[in-house]
Formats: sequence, structure tokens, C-alpha cells
Amino acid sequence: MKRNVTVLYGGRSGEHEISVRSAKSVLDAIDHGKYAVNKIFITPEGRWEPRPILPEPGANPGVDIVFPVLHGTFGEDGSVQGLLELADLPYVGSGILGSSAAMDKEAAKRLCHERGIPVVEYVTLYRPRLELADIEERFGYPVFVKPANLGSSVGISKAHDGAGLQQALETAARWDRKIIVERAIPGREFECAVLGNEDPAASMPCEILPSQEFYDYDDKYVLNATKTELPADLDAETTEELRRLALAAYEALGCAGMARVDFLLENRTGRLYVNEVNTIPGFTSISMYPRMWEHSGISYPNLIDRLIQLALDRHEAKSGTRYTR
Repeated sequence: MKRNVTVLYGGRSGEHEISVRSAKSVLDAIDHGKYAVNKIFITPEGRWEPRPILPEPGANPGVDIVFPVLHGTFGEDGSVQGLLELADLPYVGSGILGSSAAMDKEAAKRLCHERGIPVVEYVTLYRPRLELADIEERFGYPVFVKPANLGSSVGISKAHDGAGLQQALETAARWDRKIIVERAIPGREFECAVLGNEDPAASMPCEILPSQEFYDYDDKYVLNATKTELPADLDAETTEELRRLALAAYEALGCAGMARVDFLLENRTGRLYVNEVNTIPGFTSISMYPRMWEHSGISYPNLIDRLIQLALDRHEAKSGTRYTR
């Protein structure tokens, strides 16, 4: 009997189109001889087609496991994970806590900092109070301004002066009420893929070589001009430290299944900083998460198999938990 895998994609998010592209790649690569694959599409308005998943155990016949290929709000932030927990369905990726903690850039920074994992200095602002003075006095320029809960560089700006900072804050505030402002780190950008539950493994890292001033949405998905170097041109000591920090961040945030950990390497100090942790990384044809594992010897179809098995293992491990007296 084939196992029924439901791919959940689209979503009410600024990353909707990237989710659609990622899902297409997953649907093309999954072993259809091994799995009976179904699709549930969520429109940008939040409608589920052809039907929603119901939040009741046993209420979703024909669904053995869910593969959420949702990026950003209402998909990568613990919302869908909570629904799937209520439905008692196994699902690929992190649970509620790991998803929400990684999605919220401030929460992720605080949890990493608590474990001694280096993160870039930042301040947090809330819409509509967007004061500039403390930022200018603390960091000077340039600074990066980000919505706290979004990915794919949506809503992110680099500000070089007060006028640019004000505009950047207004841009970020359209995407989230909580905004992160970070000191800019002149240096290099790296990514590392992590796979596993209680005993995760880290891939060899890659370097991102943006064609723009920074690795923004257009550079990632529109211009097709970004270059990558896999494996990254790093000495052995730095490579191992980066992989160690990737695993440390993954565990600090309570991640499971998979994540891509993004890094900055400061030119002046040679110091590595964890930039972000993405619990549902891109799975498009150009995305680095599957490419890093392919370089490490795990093909795309085998990667999907492993993610599905990790989800089943996690669900089975939770089955012994009591919920009533």
C-alpha cells in the first residue's frame, strides 16, 4: 500500500509565489511509485482548495502525512503546525515551538544568545512607534531593517541615512507590527542545511555571492544573477565552527526535521554570526537546501524520503504521551 502524502502549499503570505514554486519541485521529485500524492492549495486570501484539513483526530481520511511547503506567515510560524497537532497528523518539519521561535527574528536571537550563539546586535520597534534616535546613536549607518516575522527577504531594506531608515521602517511596518533593526555586517554570507530530529546532521556549507548590494528578494528569485559556491571556500576550522553553530542554533530553537541556517562572516573580525533559521527552507529548482544535501550525498528524492520518515518517527515518539487522566 502506498502511503498518502498531502502536499500543503500556497498560503496567505508575502512568500506565496515562492511556496508554489517550491511545491512544484517537491511534487516533481517525490517518488510517485512509493507515495500516493495529494495536493491542498491555500489561496492568497486563505481559502483551502479543494478542502481544508479538519482539526479533529480521525477526521481527515486519505491523509497519512502532511508535507507543508508553506513559507512565511500562517505556514512557517507554528499556525499550520498547531492545526496538524490538533488533527493528530504526522507532518514534515518543526513543531509549534520550533516553527514560531525560528520565524520570529527577535525570539530566535534571544534564544540563540542564551546559548552563547553569536547573533548580530539589534533593536526591536513596534508599529506605529518608529523612533530613529536610539538606532542612529547605537549603530550609526548602514543598518538593516526587517519585518520580524517573514522570510525570502520580503520587506527588508538597507538604510544608509536617516531618510532611508525612515523609509525602511515604513516598508517593514507594512509586513509586520514588530520590526528588527540590525547593525550592518560587512562580510560574506553562508548557508548550512540541517536534517534530523534528536540527532541532527549539518551539511557542508555554501557561500552566497549576491549580485545586488545584499541578498534581497529580486536577487533570490527574479534576476537569476546570484552566484553560489558549494562547498564554501572556507578553511577547515571555520567550516567546522559554522556547522557546529548551525546545529547549536537548530537545537536552541527546538527545531525538528529540517532547517537552513544562514550566517554572516564579518570581514573585520572574522567572526561568524547566525543570521536566521528557516524551518521550511526553499525547495525550488535553485534553492540551496536540497542542493547542499545533494552535494553531501543525499539526492532530492531521497531527501524527501528522509523528511517523511523523520516526520513519522516524531509522530510515533509522541504517541506515548498521555492527554487525559
